[in-house]
Amino acid sequence: MRIIGGFLGGRTLAPVQGRMRPTAAKVREAIFNILGDAVAEARVLDLFAGTGALGIEALSRGSKEAVFVEEDPAALKVLRRNLKNLDLVEKSQVLPVTVAAALKKLAVRGEGFGLVFLDPPYGKGTGEATLKALAASRLLMPRARVVAEHSRRESLPEGLGPLRRTDLRRYGDTQVAFYLAPDHPDIQE
Repeated sequence: MRIIGGFLGGRTLAPVQGRMRPTAAKVREAIFNILGDAVAEARVLDLFAGTGALGIEALSRGSKEAVFVEEDPAALKVLRRNLKNLDLVEKSQVLPVTVAAALKKLAVRGEGFGLVFLDPPYGKGTGEATLKALAASRLLMPRARVVAEHSRRESLPEGLGPLRRTDLRRYGDTQVAFYLAPDHPDIQE
């Protein structure tokens, strides 16, 4: 698996062996083409990070820092190795906890993010629940973008709290939903 663009373009990421399904290169490329300039200088939150491919791609393309959330021990080992091998340790933070625990911890610390990647395991129904928790968390900066990857057999709502879906793309068995937060965090559009 390779990083597609930015200053790390072409560098290799170590994979997680076994049951994890990494985001395919063509899907990652499409996501970042759609996001365009929204990636530059953003604080990134990569939920269900796995190898860290999405957050690392964002860092490669100009995001200023990334928080990676992953609880699987094998994936954590690979994620940390990828960050170290790419000299991204100083621009990143790894939270080795559940996504629910991470959202609470980050909210207590008053963190804010302009770009959030959400790539939960397919078929477990965690995508919508995580979006609801994220929408209610106040972690989203004004005009933050949320990118939720999910199986085409699952559906995610057009809106959740302040989040509104702006685009939905299908790539084989994968669907990617793009959400946008309002201009002001207190507005429930």
